[in-house]
Amino acid sequence: MQETTVVLMSRIKAYLLIVLMAFMIAALSSCSDDDDSGAPPLDNIVTIAQGNNDLSILVTALTKYPDLVSTLSGTGNFTVFAPTDAAFTALLGVIGQDDLDDIPEDVLRRVLEYHVISGNALLSTDLSDGQTAATVLGDDVTVNITSSAVAINNANVTTADVLASNGVVHIIDAVLVPALELSIVNTVVAPAYFNKDFTTLTAAVVKADLLSTLISDTDDYTVFAPTNAAFQAAGVDVDALSGDDLEPVLLYHVLGSEVIENDLPPTGSAVTTLGGDFYLSINSDGVFINGTTQVTATDIIEGNGVVHVIDNVLMPASENVVEIAVAASTATNAEFGQLVAALTAVENDMSAPNLITALSDESGSFTVFAPTDAAFQDLYALAGVTSFTELLDVPGVDINTIATVLQYHVLDSRVFSTDIPNVLGSNPSATITPLAGGTFTLNSDLTITDTDAALSLGSEDASIVDTDILGTNGVIHVIDEVILP
Repeated sequence: MQETTVVLMSRIKAYLLIVLMAFMIAALSSCSDDDDSGAPPLDNIVTIAQGNNDLSILVTALTKYPDLVSTLSGTGNFTVFAPTDAAFTALLGVIGQDDLDDIPEDVLRRVLEYHVISGNALLSTDLSDGQTAATVLGDDVTVNITSSAVAINNANVTTADVLASNGVVHIIDAVLVPALELSIVNTVVAPAYFNKDFTTLTAAVVKADLLSTLISDTDDYTVFAPTNAAFQAAGVDVDALSGDDLEPVLLYHVLGSEVIENDLPPTGSAVTTLGGDFYLSINSDGVFINGTTQVTATDIIEGNGVVHVIDNVLMPASENVVEIAVAASTATNAEFGQLVAALTAVENDMSAPNLITALSDESGSFTVFAPTDAAFQDLYALAGVTSFTELLDVPGVDINTIATVLQYHVLDSRVFSTDIPNVLGSNPSATITPLAGGTFTLNSDLTITDTDAALSLGSEDASIVDTDILGTNGVIHVIDEVILP
């Protein structure tokens, strides 16, 4: 009996051991099955975008900013509204650019940051009509829900709830545009603001506090827009200037009405800007302003006006032609000292015409061919004297002779260097009549041929060595010989 009990207990233990082993095997098998059939780990937001062929432009935009790629690839909790390629293409058309590379990087970054919500993965079930959410940019987006669609601002959600390891992506059919950029779209500021070749102009407009004026939809404007290269060539450092310094310069580039290329006035015309008049020269080479600036692109039409691109910065004149000469005569690298001395001597002589008074007339319109000091020294050498005072002692020369010579260097209209092709036409030279009467010959190679009769002295042709110094009442061209009637 005792033996039977021992056998029975042994059999029970063996049975329990078998059951326990079977249970453990089943448990291990269940765990293995779970590992094999479980969902794979989720991709991060950047990887999801890279894997979607319809988000290639978004990916290209993001890769311009490694820190954004790093953030959206790492840990965190983000909501990203991802515009399709078609959405970006449509935006480029609206802002008048051909490629993302045309857009200033700081502007494009602002747009991208406006598509990201940090710290919260908002599923479609978390959204409600009229809900707002702050983006990484700082500006809010607004949810609009109808019976047929969910929109973020004015962009429809076409694919919702693409789950990522670090948040959620909603694909949208339009690019979200921040409020600042939205206010600029379709205004005369837009061609510069959205183009990396005009970032200096944009910075100047903002610094001078003219942005709100130029994006107004109650007025029309014409803007002559200098490129970054134009600012650099002109030596205009926007960072070094105050807003008050920049304002009159910028207003000199703006007309208070819309004027397309075909409506520009004829050559020689004064064009009234918000900062004074500038002067047009139109010849076979194109349209020029103040003799130094070419219009390189025209008729960029916007909602409140038109933009023309120029290759130089227009600087309004602040001094008349006499004041320019006087200032140059006392500058560090002085020039026109002899010219100013001659003008002063004539002005102070009661028997001679008051040339300084006449040439200071702000209602005048003059062209002055201004001889350098070296040109006067050449004249003195020809006359066998060493100074202007000694020149007056030369037989047959008096103060009125000098007055006539000075008037021979003045025309009673503005002629910029870019007007010379119109003056000459198809001819290699043209006869010019100055204030003194008589004539001299203006040649296509920018030389001047004169008769040299006044002082009975021979001289070589004068060459125009510097052009288009703008004054409030005329323009100065610098010449290297004194021309004589």
